[in-house]
Amino acid sequence: MNTGDIAWVLIASSLIMLMTPAVGLFYGGMVRRKNLLSTIMLSFSVLILITLQWVLFGYSLSFGPDIGHIIGGLQWLGLKGVGWEPNTDYAATIPHIAFMLFQMKFAIITPALISGAFVERIRFSSFLIFVLLWSTLVYDPMAHWIWGVGGWLKNLGALDFAGGTVIHITSGVAALAMALVIRKRKGFGKVTMEPNSIPLTLFGTILLWFGWFGFNGGSALAANGLAVHAIVTTNVAAAAGALTWMIIGWQKSRPSVIGVATGAVVGLVAITPACGFVDAISAIVIGATASAISYFFIQLRNRLNIDESLDVWACHGMAGTWGAIATGIFASKAINPAGADGLLYGNVHLFLVQLASVVVAWVFSFTMTLLIAKAIDMTRGLSVDEHAEEVGLDISQHGEEAYASI
Repeated sequence: MNTGDIAWVLIASSLIMLMTPAVGLFYGGMVRRKNLLSTIMLSFSVLILITLQWVLFGYSLSFGPDIGHIIGGLQWLGLKGVGWEPNTDYAATIPHIAFMLFQMKFAIITPALISGAFVERIRFSSFLIFVLLWSTLVYDPMAHWIWGVGGWLKNLGALDFAGGTVIHITSGVAALAMALVIRKRKGFGKVTMEPNSIPLTLFGTILLWFGWFGFNGGSALAANGLAVHAIVTTNVAAAAGALTWMIIGWQKSRPSVIGVATGAVVGLVAITPACGFVDAISAIVIGATASAISYFFIQLRNRLNIDESLDVWACHGMAGTWGAIATGIFASKAINPAGADGLLYGNVHLFLVQLASVVVAWVFSFTMTLLIAKAIDMTRGLSVDEHAEEVGLDISQHGEEAYASI
């Protein structure tokens, strides 16, 4: 084992843990004042719930000994056999339990991202049920397919350095599916729904950007040059995404602060699958293109009159889709010999595999999420009633207010 690698993976795990409440702050600033606490609570509750799910059985399903290239076995239930010795299949220089901890943080943040699709109207108890079912039936199998030893997409050669397909496509597509099932917010499209705190959203963005260094750099699973490279491409793509959104906003009207913050997040999303496989110039292209793509899909969502509250689909689903495809274009073995050359370097196979993994992630996440959402909606209801929504979810779901009444 390598003490430097252990220290870096523990730091990276802590950075990613910070990202989940940061998602709550990022989303919380964009909702109305009466829903601020409830929005942050969605992310915080995921941190609590999936920590336990992952230890009890989620990790075993995702990374346990392969069963038919589809799912992990149950040999590691309750972390049985997951100890201080390395598991050389996943990380040869750190304890197996450190790898488990690092992957736990990914499993936590993914359903937290989905919450932006239905804030201001979700029933809290239904949300908890959704998170538990979705993580078990969607995230865990997808993680095994892409990252687990024996997973069928991994065997095909699919590349996903830090979760563009496993995390961002699945969560973004799930957000779209949920938005199609849950009822629209009262007054959607007719009443202006102003954000309660743009500074809070900007602060959440800064924390996300900071935490993303652990998200992407930690995925090297070692304190080495590849970790440094992943952090550099991450920073570059975020800046390119933010600047592109700023320019687009300037052309339309003025550079919105929320818009620039969104552009930074979109750049971070898009570079996630590619950060350990592409050079810095490619990262600029990936981040800038992602901003333009997500901007377009937000406009499309508006035209389609879909109440997907905070544009998780456009920002995570579509930027993640582009990032996975871009990995198949720009990846280079000169950057990471453990990866593969992409289309730009004459390798059509990787490009086709990346396309296939995108299609699989889209179909699987959308179908399963639709089934889960409809089942919950039919049995206990996904959304609060209109009176509870009018009062605000802070009061109706939690009996508290973010700010004392004046």
